[in-house]
Amino acid sequence: MPKMKSRSSAKKRFRLTANGHLKRKKAFKSHILNKKDRKRKRNLRKTTLVFAGVEKKTRLMIAV
Repeated sequence: MPKMKSRSSAKKRFRLTANGHLKRKKAFKSHILNKKDRKRKRNLRKTTLVFAGVEKKTRLMIAV
């Protein structure tokens, strides 16, 4: 059976941590930022882990 191809879009959006979890960036940070307060924009800059229920499917997309 051939290797699974990884989805290029997923490769660009997710990174693997040292513990094997998937890291992602938060949404809502590209435009219409003037009505969002400073605290919210600061928290949107941080990365977060992929939700456990979706992690398995995401791993298949990046072929890990």
